[in-house]
Formats: sequence, C-alpha cells, structure tokens
Amino acid sequence: MHILLTGGTGLIGQHLCQRWLGEGHRLTVWSRRPEQVAKICGTGVRGVARLDDIAEDDTVDAVINLAGAPIADRPWTAARRTLLWASRVALTEQLLAWLESREQKPSVLVSGSAVGWYGDGGERELTETSAPVKEDFASQLCIAWEETALRAQALGIRVVLVRTGLVLAADGGFLSRLLLPYKLGLGGPLGDGRQWMPWVHIDDQIALIDFLMQHKDASGPYNACAPEPVRNREFAKRLGRTLHRPAFMPMPALLLKAGLGELSTLLLGGQRARPVRLLAAGFTFRFNDLQSALDNLSSRL
Repeated sequence: MHILLTGGTGLIGQHLCQRWLGEGHRLTVWSRRPEQVAKICGTGVRGVARLDDIAEDDTVDAVINLAGAPIADRPWTAARRTLLWASRVALTEQLLAWLESREQKPSVLVSGSAVGWYGDGGERELTETSAPVKEDFASQLCIAWEETALRAQALGIRVVLVRTGLVLAADGGFLSRLLLPYKLGLGGPLGDGRQWMPWVHIDDQIALIDFLMQHKDASGPYNACAPEPVRNREFAKRLGRTLHRPAFMPMPALLLKAGLGELSTLLLGGQRARPVRLLAAGFTFRFNDLQSALDNLSSRL
C-alpha cells in the first residue's frame, strides 16, 4: 500500500512508520520539514512540503491524518488557540481540498481526535455513542476536527475517527513529561486525584490504527484507550512504584488553574472512556491494565 501521513514526525507517526516500513508499505509524509522526514521516520519514507508534490498518477491507498500542534505544551492564549485550530482543522480542510482534486481517491482516511471530544466526563462511563458532556476549548477543537474529516465521506472515502487517550511510551509523549518530577520525588496526584485517566500503550495505539485502516467495515469514531481506565491518584501511585520513587506530592488545583488557565481542565478533568466499538470489532489489546503497560515500559524509562 501507499500510505500518506500527516503528523508523521510525531510520536505516533514515527511508530507507525516503523511498523509499516517493516511490512513493506510505501510511505509519504506531508511535513513542514520534508528534508528531515527520512531521518526522523526511517530511510525510505518520502517527505513532501506540498500535497501537490504527489503526482496525480501516484495512487495513494490510505491517508492517516495525525497533524496537530501539541495541545498541552503551554497555556491557551488567543494566539495558541489560533495555532491549535489551524494545525488541526485548517490543515484537514487543506487535505480535503486535495482529496477532492484527486481523480483516484484513497479508500480510507483515518483521522486523529482525542477523548477530550467528550469534555470532562466526571463519573459517567463514556462510549462512542455518548454525547459531549461538558464542552471546553479542547472539546470544541476535537468536535470541529472530526466534523471536518467526516466531509471526506461525501467523496466516497471511508472515514475512521480515532479518539486517543493518554499514550504511554518510553520515547516521548505524556510519560516523558512526568519522569523528571517523579524521579526528583515530586510526583503525585493532580488536584484531588479522582479524575479518570483513559490511557493506551503505544504498541496498542499503533496496532489499533493499523487494524482500523485494514478493517473495511470500520468507520466513524473509536475510543483508542485501554479497557481499564484508572483514576489519577491510582496512576500516580503505580507510576511511582514503577520508578521506585514516592508519589504523594499533590499538585493543588488552585495552583494549576492559576498557572495554566483553561488548559488546567485537561489535567483536572477526565474521561472514563471505554473502547466499546474497538472490542466489538474484534480488536485485542495487549495491555489491558495499567500495571502491565508500565512494567513493559519500565526498563526504558
């Protein structure tokens, strides 16, 4: 297959490239730094600065749309919100315009999203049929991102929406930001620690994207998170145990709100999300419980 990726140089994109290169697929990454793509994603991966650099007669079989500036890196100022919106919604609109112009269209578009689509779900169990619970900026962003991607259905393209939880990996993402404070003995719950944390091991994340791309009956939203979410305080305790460090230093909610503004809702809120549709489709998680995932990653942390 010839697979086109946006966001291919990110954590998930790099792991997808490693898998698919090993399986013999041909990969193209749309990137602002096309000259760096082969170095970051693997020898043989082609980088393009413009979608028009892909010739009309060069058939693309599948598109994986993961592009987006990191949402939790800094407070959501007006400028940051504009960037986050442009890097997801506006970029997907560009992708759609290109797809519409192609005579030979890909069969599937797998487009990124997040469990933040639901907003802060509190104690409610959230499946793919649940409505957004409490909209905030992150929720509104995911809703607009998904609505834009779904327009590809009108072009005869199967659209899959991947609502990803917190990705656990040894080489980047959520865990890498926690390692220093935990190793300094400053780890602990955020706020009261009762908020639910939907998580997924990087290996399962890569496997489920491949599964949904290949599974011709798959379409619409899928919660990309392990079957057993945990509360934040349980996550803190287990991560501390894995790193052989204390994890009892709470971060007060008031401090987070004062320092991060609305961004703090990502940390103090949560989603008790379940991968109901993935399981029903026959996908099997390698890492169902948090401890098995952390044990697998521990030697590389």
